[in-house]
Parts: sequence; structure tokens; C-alpha cells
Amino acid sequence: MAFPKPMRALAALSVLLFVFLLYQIYGSSPSLGRPEGNKLDEMTKDPNLELTGEPEGQLWRPDDYAPDNPNSPRINATLLSLVRNNEIEGMIQSMRDLERTWNSKFNYPWTFFNDVPFTEDFKRRTQAETKAKCHYELIPKDHWAVPSWINLDLFQESAQILKEQEIQYANLMSYHQMCRWNSGMFYKHPALATTRYYWRVEPKVHFFCSVDYDIFRYMADNNKTYGFTINLYDAPQSIPTLWPETMKFLAAHPEYLHENNAMDWLTDAARRPEHNQKANGYSTCHFWSNFEIADLDVWRGRAYEDYFNHLDRAGGFFYERWGDAPVHSIALGLFEDKSKIHWFRDIGYQHIPYFNCPNSPKCKGCATGRFTDGENFLLKEDCRPNWFKYVGLD
Repeated sequence: MAFPKPMRALAALSVLLFVFLLYQIYGSSPSLGRPEGNKLDEMTKDPNLELTGEPEGQLWRPDDYAPDNPNSPRINATLLSLVRNNEIEGMIQSMRDLERTWNSKFNYPWTFFNDVPFTEDFKRRTQAETKAKCHYELIPKDHWAVPSWINLDLFQESAQILKEQEIQYANLMSYHQMCRWNSGMFYKHPALATTRYYWRVEPKVHFFCSVDYDIFRYMADNNKTYGFTINLYDAPQSIPTLWPETMKFLAAHPEYLHENNAMDWLTDAARRPEHNQKANGYSTCHFWSNFEIADLDVWRGRAYEDYFNHLDRAGGFFYERWGDAPVHSIALGLFEDKSKIHWFRDIGYQHIPYFNCPNSPKCKGCATGRFTDGENFLLKEDCRPNWFKYVGLD
């Protein structure tokens, strides 16, 4: 595989750094990161085939959540979307699904972001889909711009290599900018300064199940910091130096590694050994971040901010195709307590071509246990078995 010249040296250091870090982690604490829990050694059938109910614990029901109620139980949270004006039809589809299945009961605000001003038509039509308040925010130019240290000639060379390897969107500068913004810039926007939790919603997604409790309250009350529905493998050709750079960062900052980390999930080489090899030690497993419900304080913390700044300076958001999904997932797997990461198995969801389809009478239009409606070869992209094996079903 051909890499741009400035990136080649990192791969050569990856094995040494990886061995060093594993010694630090496992040398003194053989059981570290493996608490007892609801785990599956082997996923012989999809857990979604089992009857799915609501999560345990106190749940806030849709009482007193009227949009104009100043004493509502709503907490500081928002539905968040990065969307362009010309994606209005896909955005309305997503809003209608989520309003029908959840937000019409709780009336959390929507916050839309764009790198150009929203049109009046976009504002009018999106606001018409919800009783909740909508906010329309312009991304600051310095948050979206290509950093000054990025060599644009090297970017073009790298993009061509990735294109030849059939890495989707690799030759689109705007896609790289979007990945960088979603990774380390969105939570710095002034519009989110007093917001604690967000639910990311993209255009053209579907929600299938009626959810009758306050999702954000569930996160706060149960000390959860991140929620996901779909867990996938990434294309290793798009991130060959992401893990070596991560090992480099951890060697300099071992204090950021959480004692209850998900290192096993991040480094598994048994199910897809070729992925681990091509990604230089990383399994490529990640939470598919087009759906994520998260505590913004995770990204605002010192560990993640230092990590993002390290990656940003390394240039892989542009010289490779580092996405926010693997970046967020690696950070969560290393710096966060994995017991605070929650699989929302009861939320039926689709982003083409993958699904999360629970077995629940509250769901309609989603075939129970379906993972994809694409070709059969896509079935191997499911990394949930590793998460269930190393972390659990909670």
C-alpha cells in the first residue's frame, strides 16, 4: 500500500509503541478493563431477536413536557444536526420520524449547523415539523477552514491514493472538513456553551420505535456518557496511521488511560485480522456516529482535547480520511469508563445500509434482527459481537 512520504515513518513506530503500551496496561494488571457483566463470548444469534424492553432504572415519562412549560423536567440538551440547505427533504424525513417516535412527547430543541447561512425556506419548513424551538447556527470560519499547517499539494496526492483504493469521499475537501469539525470543533460552538447532552441526527435516517421516556434524563440519571445503536468496522485503508498516532499520544500521556477501558475491543485481531494488520494494530471497530447521544463534557475534557489537538497537528484528517466515528470511538475506548457507554437496543434506527431493529411491539417498519438490507458481504461489517464479548450488552 502506498502512503504519502511524510506519513510512512509513523507506521514503522507503531509496533514498538503498541508493545510498550500493552506492557503498561496488562503487565501489572492482567485483568484490567474486564469487569464481570452481561457479556457474550460468541454471538450465535442477534440479541435483537430477543424481546426488547426499556432500560432498567427510573425513567422520566412524557408528563409536563409542553414546549412552553418553563418548569419542564427537560435538561440542557438538544437534537443536533450538521446539514446543508439542499438537504432539506432528507432532514424533514429524519425530523418526522424522530418527532413521531420520541420528540413530540418531550419537545427538546433542535440545533442546526451549517457553514453557510440557512435559507428562510429551510428555517420555515423545519420549524413546521416540530413544536419545539429550532436554532439555526452558522459555523465560524476558523472552525471550518483547512488548518494553516496542512500542505494542499500533499492533500491532493493523498486524496488520489485514497481514491484509487476506492475510499469513499476521499477526494472531497468538504468531507475532510466535516470529519474534522465533527471530531473536535462542533462542541466549541458558542450555541452549545450551556448545553450538556446532544442527540446527533442526520438527513435521510429512519427511526422505527416509539420511545416513551426522556433519553437525556436516562443518560444523566444513570451516569451514561455515550449512547450508540450501530457498531461497525471501518475501512483500514482510510486510517493507516490513526492508531500509530494514538499510541504515540498515549506513550506521552499514559495518565489519560482509564482503568476500565475498552482496549480489547479496539485491538481485537481475531475476527478481522486483516483489518488489524492494515490499520497497524487497530481493529477499526467504531460506533457509527451518525447516531450518537452523548455528554458534551466528554469532548470538553482535557484528555480528549489534548488527543484531538495531537491528531489535528498530525494531519490525518486531510492526508488520510480520519472520520469522527473512529476518533470518537478510540477516545471513548481509551479515556472513558466503558460501563458508561450504552447500547440503545430499544431505539430502532437506520442509516443506509445498516439497521438496529429491536424485537418490540413498539416498533414498526423494521424487520426484527435486521442488520442490513444490502448485499450479504456487508454482514461481516458488524462489530457488535466484539463489543458484546469484551464489554457486554448493557
